[in-house]
Amino acid sequence: MKSVILDDNELIDATLRGDSVAFDGLVRRYQDRLLSAVIHVSGSRVEAEDVVQEAFVQAYLKLPSFAGGSSFYTWLYRIALNGAISRRRKRRGGASVEQARDLAGNEPPDTTEPPHDRLLRHERAAQVRLALSALPDEFRVVLVLREMEGCDYDTIAQILDLPIGTVRSRLHRARLQLKEQLIAALEDRADER
Repeated sequence: MKSVILDDNELIDATLRGDSVAFDGLVRRYQDRLLSAVIHVSGSRVEAEDVVQEAFVQAYLKLPSFAGGSSFYTWLYRIALNGAISRRRKRRGGASVEQARDLAGNEPPDTTEPPHDRLLRHERAAQVRLALSALPDEFRVVLVLREMEGCDYDTIAQILDLPIGTVRSRLHRARLQLKEQLIAALEDRADER
């Protein structure tokens, strides 16, 4: 027997009719993608997992208010993004060892390259994540959506409820600030040697 793959709207309609298994289809479809995006925004895998779980709960509770003016994922991403930003603002303060470990992620080691090259790649990635986490929320979010999620300007504008000109401006400023952060980190490293 051939399985039928339902689109988002069919799953939403079924959920609204009381079929809770249909919402599980939406969760399975988007949880990994959403988690990946929120990790970049929150800077912590553990925090991102909490944010994503809460976003799905909120989406389930607010599903009757989903107007369909955007894709379900765009709507869900906006819920998660607001949750991540709220949590980030609440926990502002000094960085901890745990946060630094969370930033490094849980990636398995790549044994195909020499240890020195692997160490340099991980160090660079950590510097980029650290520089990204130092950006103001309004710049970091736009940069994550564009460069890591691959969203076009229209989608970013829709998710953030901003004019496209503002998206372009914030993206430009975010790239400049990220570049400045990375240059400063390289200079600090050179001074340490």
